[in-house]
Amino acid sequence: MAKGEMLPESAVQSVDRALVILEMLANSRRSLSVTEIGREVGLHKSTVYRLLSTMARRGYVEQDPETQRYKLGLKVLEVSNKLLGTLQVRTEAMPFLRELAEACGEAVHLAVLNDGEVVYVEKVEGAGVFPMYSQIGRRAPVHCTAVGKAILAHLPEEEVRAIVAARGLTPRTDKTVSDIETLFAHLVQVRSLGYAVDQEEHEAGVACVAAPVFDYRGRVIAAVSVSGTSARVVGPEGENLAVIVRRVKEAGEAISRRLGYQKLV
Repeated sequence: MAKGEMLPESAVQSVDRALVILEMLANSRRSLSVTEIGREVGLHKSTVYRLLSTMARRGYVEQDPETQRYKLGLKVLEVSNKLLGTLQVRTEAMPFLRELAEACGEAVHLAVLNDGEVVYVEKVEGAGVFPMYSQIGRRAPVHCTAVGKAILAHLPEEEVRAIVAARGLTPRTDKTVSDIETLFAHLVQVRSLGYAVDQEEHEAGVACVAAPVFDYRGRVIAAVSVSGTSARVVGPEGENLAVIVRRVKEAGEAISRRLGYQKLV
């Protein structure tokens, strides 16, 4: 926002000012003083200092202890890398998602973990007669979705407990696991088998199979899944489930390899 520019009524002034300062630091080839920043954006030094202090506490800016000048902090790089990672996994995963949807005839999703929930970042519709009303950008719980459990199974226990403490284990159906120790026992099985199943735990009549996706560092960064009616995904005797499990695991492994992951033997 340039000096004298009017903000829309819906804008939050302090947030807008902080973002303007971040952009200024990003475009500057050198660190800047409070006075320089204030003069450029047309704000009093005390206001600039409060904004910088808040951003410094969060790691978005850093202050040189000797010169007292400010520059971008490492938190900006961390956030940027997460965004780039999400964009990369979507791009690299797409051919495999299409292939999986065609092979299984059901809806295929790619999901990532964000703030203790899963977020669907990509979707490919299958040829099945049952449409999935999921949307890209939609959020869902981790404890009762196959994609959520596929990711949780490969996170440190303390991180899983922190997510559960923050988000809870709210039952979505009468089949939802709502006890943390039962959930941990289930995650051990998921990690061993290499896939997770949500059989009407999140939504009655809907089943889902998911497998984890790993990056080149071996960290779980996403999950790929096939979703549809329980009758179609599982089948009368479970025969459909075995085929879908194999296909989903193959897709997860293929995407992981595409991202540079090398499974240790």
